[in-house]
Amino acid sequence: MSVGPAPRVPAPSAAGVESAARSLASLISESPLVRCEALSRAFSADVWLKLEVLSAIGSFKLRGAFIALLRELEQVPQLAGVVTSSTGNHGQAVAYVARSLGRSADIFLPRGANPLKRQAILAIGANVHDVGQDLDESKEFARAFAREQGHFFLDDGESLAVIEGAATVALEVTRRLPEIDWIFTPMGSGSLAGGVGTVLRQHAPKTRVVAVQAAGSPAMVLSFRAGRPISSPAQTIADGLICREPASLALATVMATVHRALLVGEDEMLQAVKAFAEGAHLLVEPSGAAGLAGALQMRGELRGLRIVLLVTGANITAELLQQALATRSPLTA
Repeated sequence: MSVGPAPRVPAPSAAGVESAARSLASLISESPLVRCEALSRAFSADVWLKLEVLSAIGSFKLRGAFIALLRELEQVPQLAGVVTSSTGNHGQAVAYVARSLGRSADIFLPRGANPLKRQAILAIGANVHDVGQDLDESKEFARAFAREQGHFFLDDGESLAVIEGAATVALEVTRRLPEIDWIFTPMGSGSLAGGVGTVLRQHAPKTRVVAVQAAGSPAMVLSFRAGRPISSPAQTIADGLICREPASLALATVMATVHRALLVGEDEMLQAVKAFAEGAHLLVEPSGAAGLAGALQMRGELRGLRIVLLVTGANITAELLQQALATRSPLTA
């Protein structure tokens, strides 16, 4: 089964990303970009980490949520509330941004969503709705609620503003680190991966972009490889990478700007979580560790090169952390 035709929405642009970066400058701090000695030794390469795990919500998602809501408020200053569907991190971001800008937030989560992320959304002060078997079904309820209430529905994958906001992470990397050979980014909806590709095509055209998705939720990678949108069942511990129905705008952007797309297994992501804990002293969730898992698949190709791993989320449950620490270490493999 495939999704419908792409909406008539302008493609993300480097100029749009630069505008987003100017808007974010007074709202969020630039995340650290650090060289990791242990990973550099393990890869026989020059390995750098972009630490989005240190944001106020432990995720890169604040970037896109801020830009999307700021741009909407420019058009509709009287807007009272925002609605979205999420598996957790995007929901936290929307809740945080809405509170910062004095608006209400209603977050629709699929039943059984990550309890740590659900509690964080409630703590921020948003209204949580637990509905739907998965993210796409939850999205249907969220859209209907937004129409009924006259609120703004923010779609993580079909928003130009979300993509350009997320892409500011790559702009920060290119401004601080020259001559990057490969950059690895986790991919769920594809907004981040497509945004990163958009920036690098303009500012670092020799850098190759690898988007990494969980094998248990392969819709975006299957679509990338087939050159057309393909839906696929989604079941993975990496809740931030879940995508059953590819979003048209995000997929088109990924297909136009990303060089390679990889699938990684559950054990590979758990081993990457352990590698971050051991080698970089970082707490990273499976979704946020997917870039490292993908790089480990390509280990033989990366020797002597400069690579950047986008480390995108820190919101891991205690149970998953215990599983990760019980796996073998990929740094000694």
